[in-house]
Amino acid sequence: MTQDGLLLSPQRPAARLVLADGRVFDGVAIGVAGRATGEVVFNTSMSGYQEALTDPSYRGQILVMTYPLQGNYGTNPFTNESRELQVRGFVVRELTDLPSHWRSDRTLDQYLRVAGVSGIANIDTRALTRHLRSRGVVMGTITVDETAESALARLRGEPDYGSLDYVAEVSTTATYDFEKDRPSGRWPTEIAGPPPHVVVVDLGVKRNIMRLLRTRGCSVTAVPHTTSAEDILSLAPDGIVLSPGPGDPMQLEHAVTAARGLVGRAPIMGICLGHQVLGRVFGASTYKLKFGHRGANHPVRDEQTGRVYITAQNHGYAVDPDHLDAAVMVSQIHLNDGTVEGLQHRSEPVFAIQYHSEASPGPNDTEFLFDRFMATVLSQHERPPSRRS
Repeated sequence: MTQDGLLLSPQRPAARLVLADGRVFDGVAIGVAGRATGEVVFNTSMSGYQEALTDPSYRGQILVMTYPLQGNYGTNPFTNESRELQVRGFVVRELTDLPSHWRSDRTLDQYLRVAGVSGIANIDTRALTRHLRSRGVVMGTITVDETAESALARLRGEPDYGSLDYVAEVSTTATYDFEKDRPSGRWPTEIAGPPPHVVVVDLGVKRNIMRLLRTRGCSVTAVPHTTSAEDILSLAPDGIVLSPGPGDPMQLEHAVTAARGLVGRAPIMGICLGHQVLGRVFGASTYKLKFGHRGANHPVRDEQTGRVYITAQNHGYAVDPDHLDAAVMVSQIHLNDGTVEGLQHRSEPVFAIQYHSEASPGPNDTEFLFDRFMATVLSQHERPPSRRS
């Protein structure tokens, strides 16, 4: 047995996490005993590991959970936020094999193994998090069959996280209708005709975004990240959502071009990476944060009302407002570091948020923004006869 926990065994050999700056953490393999390489980031949520593991915004990353105990409520088939686990690797302090929850059908360790994901447990995640906060996020690798020196040499030959286009890996490859046969939820009965149609540009969308739109009575269509403005408009959307997703927004010139062609044609809501894309549409640039915002406890202030919301966040890049078009205002800021958390167009029905109003996991303080978006959609709701139901 290693210090603090899991027994070493053929299924759980000794493992180590090696960072690109030479720092090494020794522990025990969980999930698949193998190698995993990616950008090492941390999440401060106290729960929600299954939602985080399946969040497309973690593509290409090794996820560290700062809360020490993981796996205590197991996993289930209903909580995934995408079709597969998205992380490259998983790092925890303590992993339990005795989950307690009525919906659980397997342990977290079994869940990782079935998905083919490698991880490491029994390491000091507090020390790792402090290191990442002071040093900044770095590339890292989990290994079970190499010396630290060999793993470091291999790691230094890997491409940097920011140089790859992860959106292409997680976006749908074909247009599809989300839960087409599900009954409409809160569609106002006093409005005649079919429900409004919202098109989601899938940059790495979480299912809960589309669920929340669907429960507000919309028909929801997801389209690939490469879809042009003309093709999106051909679907006759009443509203458009630019979804969250992974990676550097500077890799997404095609999405910026498409979004520029959508402004003024339908109400638009941008979330996280979608927020950064809209920022670029309106003249802003983006930059990489030292260690990002990932967790369920981030304070955001609305600049018009002064109200503070606790938000769920998952991003490593931010919008630089220095060259923002005068037609767009910064509507919200992060109280910890003053970074831009919201944009609002002064005359067009376009707004964007850097955080996740759909949470999952996280607080529901800002779910009302979907209602605000829907109010704009309904106020401009016109359905020509040729539009499909």
